[in-house]
Amino acid sequence: MDDTADTRWKTDPDAPDAARNTVGGGGTDELDQRVAAAAMRLAAGQGWRNTGLLAIARGAGVPPDVFYRRFPDRSDVLAAVSRVADTAVLADEAPSGPDESARDRLFDVMMRRYDALLPYRDGLRSVVRDLKREPLTALAFSRHFGRSMAWMLRAAGVEADRTGGALLVAGLGAVQTRVMRVFLEDDSADLSRTMAALDSELRRAERWAGALRRRSGRASPTASSTAPQGAGEPAKEPGSASAG
Repeated sequence: MDDTADTRWKTDPDAPDAARNTVGGGGTDELDQRVAAAAMRLAAGQGWRNTGLLAIARGAGVPPDVFYRRFPDRSDVLAAVSRVADTAVLADEAPSGPDESARDRLFDVMMRRYDALLPYRDGLRSVVRDLKREPLTALAFSRHFGRSMAWMLRAAGVEADRTGGALLVAGLGAVQTRVMRVFLEDDSADLSRTMAALDSELRRAERWAGALRRRSGRASPTASSTAPQGAGEPAKEPGSASAG
């Protein structure tokens, strides 16, 4: 980890001035943004494994007591990246047409989320590569990741809180995990490869859910858009990035 032997507090001179009142209240979003940006910048340059919490706090210009209250673990830093992307989606709710399907709404929501993650992509690539060696961090982040996917369902008008909602969240998580691999390597100017992968995965999810409904004999108005093959399998990478 990049926590140097000199433990005297030093902030990055290029980081913005830290405000101690950013924990809670209206400053939380700004704190998430600063920490997410610093973490992903450092991860891109030196690898996630070599990026310690102290280095992230310094890079963000956040005093240690403020940082500790909000980001006590490495998974909390990854959760900040997810929150920044989720908040961007939820704050920019696009009106849906009367004939727009749940799958189409979910496609729009997830593409907006990928757009929000684009500035962090180099860092996320390092996180996805290195997180395989941090199983406890990955496990702790999975709770944040599930919460993020639930809110993306809600943003698309898909009810995630009723019976069966956990399956929908797991399904979208599986979709996100697969598409994230494409997003991280997508060098197209308009993220066309990511769009194609997301469309394919959501259509496969729709087919899977339809087959499940026919087999069970029960119809669900929301399951048709989110539960892909392997929906019961836990996501192994952040959306990260997980994190995001």
